[in-house]
Amino acid sequence: MDRDSLPRVPDTHGDVVDEKLFSDLYIRTSWVDAQVALDQIDKGKARGSRTAIYLRSVFQSHLETLGSSVQKHAGKVLFVAILVLSTFCVGLKSAQIHSKVHQLWIQEGGRLEAELAYTQKTIGEDESATHQLLIQTTHDPNASVLHPQALLAHLEVLVKATAVKVHLYDTEWGLRDMCNMPSTPSFEGIYYIEQILRHLIPCSIITPLDCFWEGSQLLGPESAVVIPGLNQRLLWTTLNPASVMQYMKQKMSEEKISFDFETVEQYMKRAAIGSGYMEKPCLNPLNPNCPDTAPNKNSTQPPDVGAILSGGCYGYAAKHMHWPEELIVGGAKRNRSGHLRKAQALQSVVQLMTEKEMYDQWQDNYKVHHLGWTQEKAAEVLNAWQRNFSREVEQLLRKQSRIATNYDIYVFSSAALDDILAKFSHPSALSIVIGVAVTVLYAFCTLLRWRDPVRGQSSVGVAGVLLMCFSTAAGLGLSALLGIVFNAASTQVVPFLALGLGVDHIFMLTAAYAESNRREQTKLILKKVGPSILFSACSTAGSFFAAAFIPVPALKVFCLQAAIVMCSNLAAALLVFPAMISLDLRRRTAGRADIFCCCFPVWKEQPKVAPPVLPLNNNNGRGARHPKSCNNNRVPLPAQNPLLEQRADIPGSSHSLASFSLATFAFQHYTPFLMRSWVKFLTVMGFLAALISSLYASTRLQDGLDIIDLVPKDSNEHKFLDAQTRLFGFYSMYAVTQGNFEYPTQQQLLRDYHDSFVRVPHVIKNDNGGLPDFWLLLFSEWLGNLQKIFDEEYRDGRLTKECWFPNASSDAILAYKLIVQTGHVDNPVDKELVLTNRLVNSDGIINQRAFYNYLSAWATNDVFAYGASQGKLYPEPRQYFHQPNEYDLKIPKSLPLVYAQMPFYLHGLTDTSQIKTLIGHIRDLSVKYEGFGLPNYPSGIPFIFWEQYMTLRSSLAMILACVLLAALVLVSLLLLSVWAAVLVILSVLASLAQIFGAMTLLGIKLSAIPAVILILSVGMMLCFNVLISLGFMTSVGNRQRRVQLSMQMSLGPLVHGMLTSGVAVFMLSTSPFEFVIRHFCWLLLVVLCVGACNSLLVFPILLSMVGPEAELVPLEHPDRISTPSPLPVRSSKRSGKSYVVQGSRSSRGSCQKSHHHHHKDLNDPSLTTITEEPQSWKSSNSSIQMPNDWTYQPREQRPASYAAPPPAYHKAAAQQHHQHQGPPTTPPPPFPTAYPPELQSIVVQPEVTVETTHSDSNTTKVTATANIKVELAMPGRAVRSYNFTS
Repeated sequence: MDRDSLPRVPDTHGDVVDEKLFSDLYIRTSWVDAQVALDQIDKGKARGSRTAIYLRSVFQSHLETLGSSVQKHAGKVLFVAILVLSTFCVGLKSAQIHSKVHQLWIQEGGRLEAELAYTQKTIGEDESATHQLLIQTTHDPNASVLHPQALLAHLEVLVKATAVKVHLYDTEWGLRDMCNMPSTPSFEGIYYIEQILRHLIPCSIITPLDCFWEGSQLLGPESAVVIPGLNQRLLWTTLNPASVMQYMKQKMSEEKISFDFETVEQYMKRAAIGSGYMEKPCLNPLNPNCPDTAPNKNSTQPPDVGAILSGGCYGYAAKHMHWPEELIVGGAKRNRSGHLRKAQALQSVVQLMTEKEMYDQWQDNYKVHHLGWTQEKAAEVLNAWQRNFSREVEQLLRKQSRIATNYDIYVFSSAALDDILAKFSHPSALSIVIGVAVTVLYAFCTLLRWRDPVRGQSSVGVAGVLLMCFSTAAGLGLSALLGIVFNAASTQVVPFLALGLGVDHIFMLTAAYAESNRREQTKLILKKVGPSILFSACSTAGSFFAAAFIPVPALKVFCLQAAIVMCSNLAAALLVFPAMISLDLRRRTAGRADIFCCCFPVWKEQPKVAPPVLPLNNNNGRGARHPKSCNNNRVPLPAQNPLLEQRADIPGSSHSLASFSLATFAFQHYTPFLMRSWVKFLTVMGFLAALISSLYASTRLQDGLDIIDLVPKDSNEHKFLDAQTRLFGFYSMYAVTQGNFEYPTQQQLLRDYHDSFVRVPHVIKNDNGGLPDFWLLLFSEWLGNLQKIFDEEYRDGRLTKECWFPNASSDAILAYKLIVQTGHVDNPVDKELVLTNRLVNSDGIINQRAFYNYLSAWATNDVFAYGASQGKLYPEPRQYFHQPNEYDLKIPKSLPLVYAQMPFYLHGLTDTSQIKTLIGHIRDLSVKYEGFGLPNYPSGIPFIFWEQYMTLRSSLAMILACVLLAALVLVSLLLLSVWAAVLVILSVLASLAQIFGAMTLLGIKLSAIPAVILILSVGMMLCFNVLISLGFMTSVGNRQRRVQLSMQMSLGPLVHGMLTSGVAVFMLSTSPFEFVIRHFCWLLLVVLCVGACNSLLVFPILLSMVGPEAELVPLEHPDRISTPSPLPVRSSKRSGKSYVVQGSRSSRGSCQKSHHHHHKDLNDPSLTTITEEPQSWKSSNSSIQMPNDWTYQPREQRPASYAAPPPAYHKAAAQQHHQHQGPPTTPPPPFPTAYPPELQSIVVQPEVTVETTHSDSNTTKVTATANIKVELAMPGRAVRSYNFTS
């Protein structure tokens, strides 16, 4: 049936509406106009939740007022909105992006944050070491690297890479400028020996090459050292430190040059610096440069690399440079004796300074005086050198095909990881542009109407999508202005999430915009769908705000930004987009096409041929009149319910092409299919099976976000991390002891704490099965050696209680000075202590009273051990340079320690479960010794990156509980139904369980990023289910019918929103990062799929079975409300307007009946209200006519979907002026063949005449006469006409 041929019936305010709005008023009363629903309850025609309907009417009233104001000032609203949104978008320039690991995962207010803050506060930096790592593997996984050729290739690459330079700030920087190297002793006066030592002492490089003479080629120096009198250019490849020292001592003694060689000898002795590399085997014994002292010089047999590497290697200072086997050899297999038989990888570690250490190292150097040297510049130099190191290795492998053919060499550094994290923390502009373009194209195609270009919505739909993009950018800009930092989660997900959910609002508004052609349309659109958008957006934003309390920064920032962007999109949807609709309404009113409206001419519809009319009776020539209408002169047809009968085109109609509509599909096909018993049964059973299997699979869900997932899959860093994780699992950690602890009196507790790490798994032990010595043990050992020397020389008489003699050694003199220290500032020296005092007792416990005096002497005079201990004591011990000829016995006392650390190496940590076990074990030790009075905490990458998993599940459970509780409260308040809110939350919980199961099947481990997506999924599910629940509760009828009506209203916007969200999320698959694809793209697609299945399939069936009661339950009709009474109007004779009595709305252009106008003075009293009286009528006459062209159909054979349509009120165009004159007759329209035979049409044509007379005594007499005509059309039976006079 043609739309224009449908009946146009007046609503309660006198305007003419189409059948869709009229039908929604009867079957979705509280959704269309909650005030009408209240009237039904007040008049006893319906029952329901008056509070819920009243609050809904308040919302509708405010939204209607808002829509009216927006339509009136559409241009102004758009102008102001563009200014405001543009202002917020500018805030994106001030956005800060956190890309470092500790900025993303460390729990705010947690112990790890407090520990890092303590570290930063005390030593001025978070990191304790910087490493440049290199791993070599073979192409063939079954091959071994334990042969000389592999080690020589390793050497060639490492020599070239460590020689790289970087030019920054007009200065050249090399490895020696930033590497960790042992400290050298300082001497008073100007001595070339000190400069020679500093030039010879090399960087610390942990490498398997240190087991061979070839390892010396890494140590340099770059330019050979020339010693006067020694006809040799010193390089580590030819250097024998012990013999050179003896030669210099002899040479200077002959020349009678005074120098404290004993200090240098003790320095070398304590560090076990002997012959250097001169006595180590050569990888190529036939190399002419191989020293003659090498054990395999000129040997024809290659060295047994496996046997030599077994147990690890030693550097040039054997005491402090032992590289454990687990650190340099990976994928090892051993024989029965424990010697290496096969290995898959070799690893070298170049130890670099931290930013703070490099800044302090060069702060007072002439090299940086012109730079304005800062810690940031030191960090930039470090990062630049590490990048050049990696670039040099890549270029070398491309040039040296011999190496690249047989081996894979991978490089990794902390700078590379920071660069990668920073790279994927920035949003992909290409993905965003493609996602927006595809969404715009989708909106354009779905809202385009080829056959009715005037009513098309493609242009306003495209404008709405672009508006959502604009508002999303503005919301992110507002977040930046509020100081909320960005990270990978927010930049990669929030734009696509906001676009997908925002487009939902656009499709809901455009769907309401397409329903009718009213002039005052904007306010009605907001009145109908405004509450739905407001409720769903508030529920989602409220959930995000509740989730913002989670202490993990990545989650908190994401939730705050998502909530702000949701509010921004909500404001744009309710304020700005209605202004666009108002402007587009002018185009529609002008009859211009949707596309290129200014280019095409005005669209003219084809004229419609009026259907033939049948005479009502044979006396149609006597007093017969046709009613007039405001908008047209067509004879009104019986009103049909388009929701019960979807206006199917009858054969022979003008429309030959069917127009697909999701609303029609949902009502006629989809929902009836869902409501079948067998479909319900299969769906429920499938849902329960999926839920049970998901719950079982979720128990096997593992924790973890491997660092390897953070880098591009085909990159060199990804390959390195894969090999490092599989073959080494190497990490460094530190056990930190804090202040508020008496180190001098609690030395045994410190020793016990260190020894307890022997029982911690994955901690690398030394070749004796114990742990490397930490700073206190080295300190105690140094004092013990001094005490031993003092005791020997004191017995020999070289020292006495009062003084020492020239034959006393330097160490004995230093011991004497230490022994006489009292530890008191006011009385620092007491010589009486020589006889009674001991530097250390038999158990190695240092003298408690002078502990900090001794510490000053140790840190300055045993610099190699102090540096090798990696203790990082803070405050730094005061300097005291011992001079044997210095007779001042006072040694400065250092400040009490507030920070010290013990280094440990970890290996074999290949997955998150092992790291969690390790962290748990170490944390238990930390808590245990905390109870003993030792404040301590562990530090290192495993704790910074994986500490989150210790509390992730409990934190996620807590925050999900908060989100669901907040959602329950919000949905209960918005829907005003606790049972509906419970059903929504149960559906969300089931969806979460299914997402957990899908994560297990896809191999996605639980980490902070999936936790963000899970919180996001709660908001998305709420948005879907609240919309369906709202349509279900505001419909009239039984549960199945309300589900049908709800799906008809919500299926279109939900499907469009899900598809656009899916397109936007699918754009993330273009990212080069496996991390983004697996943890964002795949997981978000899983959320959308689970949400679509549960919301569009399971949830409607759940509502049809146990859904809540409707807000309004009619008492007279099961499927619709009773016909509402028309509101009385007062006509203005001057303006021709109709005003609603006791109402807030008015409409113009009502029909005027000039023959009813009684001209009288404006001051005359008039009747302003008509009170509805109880129903009583008096029959005056009746007439019956039987049409002969109707075929009766028995009730048993009628379709079940037929029901009584809502009655229509029609204004009479002309009435009799006198009561006794016969009523006008109107020929009835023909009944359409698709109309159910039982349907009845009741036409009520009231006329009220009010006569007012005045008497002399100022009394008023009112006479009211009403002529009422009732026509009862019963097809197949009779047409009855009744006239009543009251």
